[in-house]
Amino acid sequence: MKNKPYLIAEIAQAHDGSLGILHSYIDAVAKTGVQAIKFQLHIADAESSIHEPFRVKFSKEDATRFDYWKRMEFTLEQWKEIKSHCDEVGLDFICSPFSNLAVDWLEQIDVKQYKVGSGEVNNFLLLEKICQTGKPIIISSGMSSFDELDKTVEFLRSKKATFSILQCTTAYPTKPEQYGLNVISELKKRYDVPIGFSDHSAKVATGIAAVTLGAEILEFHVVFNKQMFGPDAVASLTIEETKQLVDDVAAIYLAQNHVISKETNEQFKELKAIFEKSLAINKNLPKGHIITFDDLESKKPKGYGIPASDFQKVIGAKLKNDKSQWDFLNEDDLA
Repeated sequence: MKNKPYLIAEIAQAHDGSLGILHSYIDAVAKTGVQAIKFQLHIADAESSIHEPFRVKFSKEDATRFDYWKRMEFTLEQWKEIKSHCDEVGLDFICSPFSNLAVDWLEQIDVKQYKVGSGEVNNFLLLEKICQTGKPIIISSGMSSFDELDKTVEFLRSKKATFSILQCTTAYPTKPEQYGLNVISELKKRYDVPIGFSDHSAKVATGIAAVTLGAEILEFHVVFNKQMFGPDAVASLTIEETKQLVDDVAAIYLAQNHVISKETNEQFKELKAIFEKSLAINKNLPKGHIITFDDLESKKPKGYGIPASDFQKVIGAKLKNDKSQWDFLNEDDLA
């Protein structure tokens, strides 16, 4: 039996720098049924500078991208409280570091698994730091070509790292023609490691499709309301949609692990007797009439006349007796 898909609700910057809102997300996500909640640990001085451009010019209060990262920061002690809250409600705490200092903090927090964002896949300095922890790593492939991924995979394997890869498209929100669902199977064949899907489509159906196509990990952004302030809100699922996704993925998981055989249909014997039909006459016909296709109808239930599947056998046959409209047609009615 294949493992149940691992669902990760990504909060990212949906908290907009509010510690209270962040803790509200933990409580809300815990009620959806996902296994993990994911954050991003930003330490502006270590990862960025005033020269970093905005990816999306969304902010009405941050003069620079660097200012935005400063506003998104929490202290190490606050991160420890965040991790403890996740533990209390039964959520795996996963986090993406964006600096070596962030990795040091996450080790103090006792993170169990690292997520590497699409922009860090070729950052071998950061990957080296993470590999030194010996913790499992999830790689997001959003901006990487196969050539670049090959180099990253080679590096991770040289460090004997345990890792998985997510198909991802760095577009917010991702359009259907950008999903790249075909890449899931390509990644499986190419790297022979657990493969998942990082979704920015804001649609429940995308995650269901990814799991059906073999994704073992499903990561998606979550927001209280898609009209909220922030760069990722429009590419997120709501809490209610997340619950729906959890239910639907569970159904797909059960379906994938309960193989149906079409070699036999014995279990439908009683239903077939109800739904299948017998041949009947659709008009009054006299004795000696030669039956044509236009004389025939099929009526429920099965077993009261010649099976409807055998209609060709009666065409051209002669009636022994008069037949009334809607009478069943049996072998002993034919000459």
